[in-house]
Amino acid sequence: MKGLIYYILLPFVYLLSLLPFPLLYRVSDSFYFLLYYVFGYRRKIALQNLRNSFPEKTETEIKRMCKDYYHYLCDLFLESFKTLTIARSSMLKRCTLSPAAKAIFDRYHQEGRSIMLVMGHYGNWEWAGNTFSLTCKQKLFVVYHPFGNKYFNGLMYRMRTRFGTGLIAMKDTYKDMVKNKSMITSTAFIADQTPQPDNALWTTFLHQDTPVFRGTEKIAKKMNYPIVYITIKRLKRGYYNILAEILTEDAKNTAEGEISELHTARLEKDIREQPEIWLWSHRRWKHKRPAATQIIV
Repeated sequence: MKGLIYYILLPFVYLLSLLPFPLLYRVSDSFYFLLYYVFGYRRKIALQNLRNSFPEKTETEIKRMCKDYYHYLCDLFLESFKTLTIARSSMLKRCTLSPAAKAIFDRYHQEGRSIMLVMGHYGNWEWAGNTFSLTCKQKLFVVYHPFGNKYFNGLMYRMRTRFGTGLIAMKDTYKDMVKNKSMITSTAFIADQTPQPDNALWTTFLHQDTPVFRGTEKIAKKMNYPIVYITIKRLKRGYYNILAEILTEDAKNTAEGEISELHTARLEKDIREQPEIWLWSHRRWKHKRPAATQIIV
């Protein structure tokens, strides 16, 4: 049944990807109306997340932020499908790498040093991976969680690897990074997902107790790669710019929780500057902090 649904939907996905951008965004506007007003997809979750994260905002401001978020979510969804057919030149025009970021990556490549990238579900991370692979000299690997549906997982795999990006399944992260150690690589971690509470480090993020995956920091210390934080700014509809900031060049000598605290705080700063391009409908705060669990302050 899953295979049948996939093959029924596949022509429509490719048709969407072939639409010129002005028409694509008209479709996105229609999707927004359905998603927000008709189906109310996770709207209560998004509104509550926004209220908790921005207690200083009025209810009118919160609702405006929520609508802006759902507009963007629909754009992101269709822009991701656009990756299936977008031309290289168009990709590089619409998602640019800042000169300062390019200089950081070129320096590490010249020095023969592999690096780790940390980022959040902020901006169009799918396009950012494409632009990095098309622009930078080192091989990019992205750590991802495979979909349960093998058909849609295959589609996402084709989308994400089309311009040369490699993928590493989350469960194989450390093993594959060790295997790739002879190469000069950049390995990207989207580090704002929700771990199980008992195995997490805890911090205060957007005014709330928040669990953070330990794995990113543990691997950083074992590999001792420089850690670079990535920001993907939305310049206007359909256009992005990738920024980079070095968090540490000596991961193994950082204190426990220091790397997690650094990238989490940096992500919060980005979210406050451009809140509508983060995933508010995700149940980021579904767990409560166990009483005996360490918290970063």
